[in-house]
Amino acid sequence: MTSTAKGMLGRLPVSSPWTWALLLILLTLVYQVRSLHLDDRLYFWIQTSWHQTEWQERSLWLPEYRVRIDAKAVPRVGDNLSGLTYDEHRDQLWAVVNNPEELLALSTEGEVLARYPLSGFSDVEGITYLGDNLLLLAEERNQALVAVEVPAQPGALFREDYRALTLGLGLGGNQGFEGAGYDRAGDRLFVVKEHSPRKLYEIRGLKASIEGDFNLEVIDREAWIQNVFATDLSSVHYDQQTGHLALLSDESKVLMELDGKGKLISFRSLLGGFAGLQDSVAQGEGMTFDDRGNLYLVSEPNLFYRFERQ
Repeated sequence: MTSTAKGMLGRLPVSSPWTWALLLILLTLVYQVRSLHLDDRLYFWIQTSWHQTEWQERSLWLPEYRVRIDAKAVPRVGDNLSGLTYDEHRDQLWAVVNNPEELLALSTEGEVLARYPLSGFSDVEGITYLGDNLLLLAEERNQALVAVEVPAQPGALFREDYRALTLGLGLGGNQGFEGAGYDRAGDRLFVVKEHSPRKLYEIRGLKASIEGDFNLEVIDREAWIQNVFATDLSSVHYDQQTGHLALLSDESKVLMELDGKGKLISFRSLLGGFAGLQDSVAQGEGMTFDDRGNLYLVSEPNLFYRFERQ
């Protein structure tokens, strides 16, 4: 506590309501600083300002992103909008809704193009496009990764029709796989576990195994996220152009960029007033980038955002 604050408290009676009000305000500020890692963000912002010229042209460089579509309600979606991925072959987005489980085709403006009920699927939270007309859906509770062909016509998709990989890594209720991102050149899948504890896994050889050349390797990338200033991880994206990872935190309201060795390169606050946002992103659940570098984000219950790099 500063000397000024101590002096103020010293002049107030111990039983004064102003004393307790001041203490409450100070405790609230301390809690906000720690829960949102504001001190870490300030420290890292100072660090990044030193190497901005080094990384700006060969990274996502998240500080330059500003919102262009701000909290647009996705039509005909009432609740539980979750994972998001970009399909460059169709220049559109794929999203999932959790409870009731549903696959959505979205335009880059956040309009619903098609809907596909997911029959037999459970607690679908994440999605990523593998290329070659394949989507990968992540079921959170049972930690299953289900490979689904892009639907050719309207109608329900049935879980028993598709192959799945289940990784029972620390099963514990609603704390499993929350998001997925895929490196096509290296055939590496990255998945995040939200919290208790938060985890980042790298799964090598996924697509080759789907095609019959079974050779899977699962790597725990815990060392990559030890210095990430976020209390949870709700989504992950692999950027093909830079080879970097983007991580989204719902609770800490921040988007972070790691290089190919797990070094924190840049971050973008998702609090209201930053990046042109009118209000804070309430519950960021899924994000992805398109091949032009635009950033898309979805937030529960049904909000859609698009950011562009300045």
